[in-house]
Amino acid sequence: MTTTTTHRESDARPRAIVQRTRGHGGGPITRLASPSDLGELMKPFVFLDLFDIDGARAPALESGWHPHSGIATVTVVFEGSARYAETTGSAGVLPAGSVEWMRAGGGVWHTGTGGPGRLRGFQLWVALPPELENGPSSSHYVMPDDVPRVGPARVILGSHAGGSSPIATPPMTYLAVTLADGERWTYRPERGHDVAWVAVLDGSLRSSDRIAGGELAIFERGEAAIELVAEGETRFVLGSAPHHPHPLVLGSYSVHTSATALRRGEEEIVRIGRELRASGKRSYALGLV
Repeated sequence: MTTTTTHRESDARPRAIVQRTRGHGGGPITRLASPSDLGELMKPFVFLDLFDIDGARAPALESGWHPHSGIATVTVVFEGSARYAETTGSAGVLPAGSVEWMRAGGGVWHTGTGGPGRLRGFQLWVALPPELENGPSSSHYVMPDDVPRVGPARVILGSHAGGSSPIATPPMTYLAVTLADGERWTYRPERGHDVAWVAVLDGSLRSSDRIAGGELAIFERGEAAIELVAEGETRFVLGSAPHHPHPLVLGSYSVHTSATALRRGEEEIVRIGRELRASGKRSYALGLV
């Protein structure tokens, strides 16, 4: 099956892969990209974790409180379920196929843990533009039946081939795709989307080079199509967006576009953290306050 958004004629050559990694870390979480390394190539996508968690060994929900500002987190659950809570007031369970979008904005704390059984998926951070990075925090949770599907792709964020996510975001597309063995699929980015990457959960892909399970591949800047062929049944995520033109100014849990914006975010994080501590919450991150 071939799925396209038609803007341009077929491209002259395969879009080259300029960086690839299997990440680092061991156990249940593999960090494929962070703001201090590949985030500079991928921005506004600045952080990506692949998680594979045994629910029987997952930490307690209350032990995981930690803060963010200046970003949005996006969690896509492929298998299992996850519990979550956040200082926006949202709390609940994400089943397989569901999506979390949590816009930290000026500051938020949240926590999460695996449910019973095995939990697999990806968590992504998106750097927010100046008009949103210190704005109000908000969250949007989408259940499996409400995630639009176009051919083999589920539209997590943005639009693709006539399908649009119910989540309001800055310009970007984020897809979760499943291909059968030997299936060929073409992705044509929206106009202006000159940043693109894929990360494979299982199976492997052939493009301008082979992309194995557990690997992140970043494509050269540009708007050319990405041609992919599955080797075995393959599940992966793909992101594209206009290049984030702002610097990445980093705090311990935050990414902003300037030192001033970071300072404002960190001040709000401290304020919320004091309220959490006063309410009896405990976490490895509450040492910040």
